Amino acid sequence: MDTKFIGKKSAAAGGWGALKSCGKRLLQSGTPISGARTMLKANQPDGFDCPGCAWGDPEHGSSFEFCENGVKAVAWEATEKRATPAFFAENTVSQLRQLTDYELELNGRLTHPMRYDAASDRYLPVAWEDAFAEIGSILTGLDHPNRAEFYTSGRASNEAAFLYQLFVRIYGTNNFPDCSNMCHEASGIAMRQAVGVGKGTVLLEDFEEADAIFVIGQNPGTNHPRMLGDLRRAAIRGARVVVFNPIRERGLERFSDPQDKVEMLRGGSTDIASLYLQPQLGGDMAAVRGMAKAVLAAEEAAVAAGLPSVLDHAFLAEHCEGFAEYRAAVAATNWAEIEDQSGLSRQEIERAADVYISAERVICTWAMGVTQHLHSVATIREIADFMFLRGNIGKPGAGLCPVRGHSNVQGDRTVGINEKPADDFLDALEKHFRFTVPREHGHNVLAAIGAMLDGSAEAFIGLGGNFARATPDSALVEKALRRLKLTVHIATKPNHSHVMPGETAFILPCLGRTEDAAGNSQLISVEDSMSMVHGSAGINQPASPHLLSEVAIIAGIAQATVGSAVVAWAELADDHDRIRDHIEATIPGFENYNTRLRKPRGFHLRNTAAHREWDTPTGKASFSSDPLPGETVHQRARKGEGRFALQTFRSHDQYNTTVYGLDDRYRGVYGERQVIFIHPADLTAINARAGDRVDVVGEHDDDIERIAENFRFVPYDIPRGSIAGYYPELNVLVPLGSAGRESDTPTSKSIMVSFRRRKAA
Repeated sequence: MDTKFIGKKSAAAGGWGALKSCGKRLLQSGTPISGARTMLKANQPDGFDCPGCAWGDPEHGSSFEFCENGVKAVAWEATEKRATPAFFAENTVSQLRQLTDYELELNGRLTHPMRYDAASDRYLPVAWEDAFAEIGSILTGLDHPNRAEFYTSGRASNEAAFLYQLFVRIYGTNNFPDCSNMCHEASGIAMRQAVGVGKGTVLLEDFEEADAIFVIGQNPGTNHPRMLGDLRRAAIRGARVVVFNPIRERGLERFSDPQDKVEMLRGGSTDIASLYLQPQLGGDMAAVRGMAKAVLAAEEAAVAAGLPSVLDHAFLAEHCEGFAEYRAAVAATNWAEIEDQSGLSRQEIERAADVYISAERVICTWAMGVTQHLHSVATIREIADFMFLRGNIGKPGAGLCPVRGHSNVQGDRTVGINEKPADDFLDALEKHFRFTVPREHGHNVLAAIGAMLDGSAEAFIGLGGNFARATPDSALVEKALRRLKLTVHIATKPNHSHVMPGETAFILPCLGRTEDAAGNSQLISVEDSMSMVHGSAGINQPASPHLLSEVAIIAGIAQATVGSAVVAWAELADDHDRIRDHIEATIPGFENYNTRLRKPRGFHLRNTAAHREWDTPTGKASFSSDPLPGETVHQRARKGEGRFALQTFRSHDQYNTTVYGLDDRYRGVYGERQVIFIHPADLTAINARAGDRVDVVGEHDDDIERIAENFRFVPYDIPRGSIAGYYPELNVLVPLGSAGRESDTPTSKSIMVSFRRRKAA
């Protein structure tokens, strides 16, 4: 039994461990001095937007607005290593396919556009003009534009994303699978139904006024560490932080702020969660309904005793519809059902409800722990219902806050990356650019994969990201990519999507967020989770003189595919202000875009719900009276011996599919990624021990065998019957056929699995 990979967990998130990790990553980049200088420009008005996450920047910014994961992201991009044509000459694609994600990206920055040569099974250098011409020829040769899929990663700027969607719609399709389909799709759908806008209703400054903050299904310590600073400041001034998370995450327990000199010198830390509850996987909706049940019971008791009301009746009467039906649905949900489905006791849930009742201003935040379930939309509607009860939307220090992952995933949606575009947006494009806009809804991620598998899609262009590893059912997706006529990947480093080439395949290297566009300082813009739009200007020399910006690459493909009759692509590529003029002319909220963008911290896109203006069919905030799910994944798992409910998540040395290293010090795992976190009592029940090796077998009703081989057990504080492990290694177990109702998001937090014991090596 080998347990050497299991070590001590950090005493707190941040602290000296974060500083040590920052130094290590900068040294590994080979450019520690310039890397450190670069970080001083991260999230600054005259610098670049950190590519690490979408957490907001404060209006009153400090000289240091970056975190450990931001340093990792910048060092990863600013590495001195280069994946040159010589690298591809030395390695066949078949050989590269055997490397892990970490090993593949360690080869550094791409330097030249490359074209796949099937005869030698190698990528060979190609001139930009030749690449654009061949891509355009293949796209125009397809018998219908719907046979091409156009994927977008959340790393793309507003300017690149707008130009991309414009090109694709002139080409003739709305096939826009994007990373939102795999993360916060449920948030957008549920919030549009509930409050009329699919974005969070809070500003960063609201965290300074909240009396209580509910953090549900979210791990900010790893996924957006700068949020911990705001939670820490809230806790210090006396705000209560209530956490719902199946896993005990160090960052939600304690945080040592590297910018607090006294705390660092004393080796201290600040407690974050005042109440930490661990529901079962999929049990969040039941937990929130339980809190609502407790709040409504407290209201009845207050009325009976002649005490002040617990509910905000004025808000409910003036701004809400459907409250009576919701109240009846809550009353019809009994405590036994709530306890069984949530995995929490009535007493635990009532303690959380007491925090809510005693707070005048409440923020509720959530992330993929909520959105990647079958019933995610219903769960987020339940969260909104809960917040309506005491009027916690549309006032300072209160509101709904879905926390996005990639740095501009929200902005990409705002500027048109959407397979189901609104008619108003299409009308504006048609009027402004004077072309016939396609109206038929296009493919999301799962539909695009299905089309590639059945042959109805023949081409794939990826604007950033690592589609083959970010998506579910990895083996099927790799098969789907390799059967296409054309694959094109716009990227900064080699990744696994590149080694799944179609019949004709290109890797087109682009500038990174930190790099100056050939000395021209072409300003781009992004939108964070708080709807703040701000500028980003790279400061470093490009990794290669052969790199183009994302905008220039899109313009080159567009020119070769649809010509310049509608849009003068080269002019837009040369002047991003002109792109922003077009955004201003077609998308509400971007008035005086170029002027406001150049102000420190940018500008805010007005959120109607934050002003208690409800863009819903009834003109009011809408309660939902959905029943609890008939059965959650952990309830189903209990019915079979040896079955478990699995969720995938990131390690602390990772951002999305990019793996920076093999350690997860917050969870005490070192030099190993193929691990399964499991309750110690569950290990005993299956007659296993820490470090034992198993194959993880997915269970789904489609007769497809899904196996993740050679994983090792790590005992952990997690509810019995629930287990966890890292993606992308475990994405092979996520079935394409299991997706959220209404959202169509892969259920990466609701995977039914069992184990097969492996023989000792």
